[in-house]
This record gives sequence, structure tokens and C-alpha cells, in this order.
Amino acid sequence: INRLTEPDSGKIWLENTEITQKNVVSMRQKIGFVFQDFNLFNHLNALDNVRIALLKVQKVPREVATRIALEELDRVGLSDKAELYPSQLSGGQKQRVAIARALAMKPKLMLFDEPTSALDPELIGEVLGVMIDLAKNGMTMLVVTHEMGFARAVADEIIFMEKGVVVEKGPPQKLFSSPEKERTRQFLNKLTELYGEEKKQ
Repeated sequence: INRLTEPDSGKIWLENTEITQKNVVSMRQKIGFVFQDFNLFNHLNALDNVRIALLKVQKVPREVATRIALEELDRVGLSDKAELYPSQLSGGQKQRVAIARALAMKPKLMLFDEPTSALDPELIGEVLGVMIDLAKNGMTMLVVTHEMGFARAVADEIIFMEKGVVVEKGPPQKLFSSPEKERTRQFLNKLTELYGEEKKQ
């Protein structure tokens, strides 16, 4: 979507503007990206990790950048961790700093690449909680995830993919309750076998 990898075909539009090679740099500033392995700067504390792009990319005055960064850290529940370095934070806290960093740029769209896959099970909930709050507040998000309960509760549309190909897509209720494709049914049945009906719900 932000053309880190060039698409083979099709067109991508954001706010009625096609994303092309000519405008990709400016369009990327409208897109927040949260990676599965956090990608924080280890030599910077949480506050500096969040405000660095404001200072270096958007050339925001330091006082303003600091205020925005602290607001976003507070938004993800980490206002008391601003001076801590990544090595002093849990995996869930690191990911929330990464989310705050993306939000500080005031994106129109947030991309999440398996945001909970690198976390211990007990820490997944705190990251998903932040993402649920973002959804409730109207943030447009595209999330690659295996957290089916989260996807079912939050998504407007779910796209089930395998080997880079779209198998089926549709509203969560329809996709989970009455999928059209046999491969989708196999996947959901396997979830039921492994985790029980509550995993699907």
C-alpha cells in the first residue's frame, strides 16, 4: 500500500488520490506503519522514539513535538514510561510506543503487520486494547493478524488470504458464520478443533 513492494497490478487510492511513484513520499506521510518487531531506536528513550520523526521529517518545533509525543504516549497508556529505553520496556510496552510513534504523525491510515505476533500471550491484550480504542475513535486500519477474535470484533471487512492470494472477503459475521469458499471453512474448522468455538467468536 505504501509501495515498499511494488504491486504487480491494480491501483491504490488514499483520500481520492492514487498512490504513484511520483507522490509516494508525500503519501507515506499520511500512512502510519506498525511492525511486528517494533523497530524502535534502542539508543532513544520512549519520548524520543515518538518525537524523532516530528522533529526530523515534519520539522515541528521541539516544544510542540514534545507535547504531541507525550499526548500520544498518554493515549496508549505509557505517559509514565516516557524516559525509559526499549531495553527497559516489555514487548507490549514497546509495541505501544511504536503505535504512539505512528499516531504522532497524524496519519489518515494505519497499517499493522502482525502487531502481536512477537508478544507473550499475557501482553497481547494491552496492544489489542489500544487498537480497539483506535477503531472506536474512527481510525482507518489495515491489520494483518491471526487474532481472529479481535478481527471479528473490530473489522468492517475481513480478507482471508493464502500464499498471497485472496481466498474470500466479506463482513466478519458473514465470513465467520457462512463462508462461501471451502478453504475458508477448512481454516475456521481447524480453529474450532484447536481452540474451541470461543476462538472463532
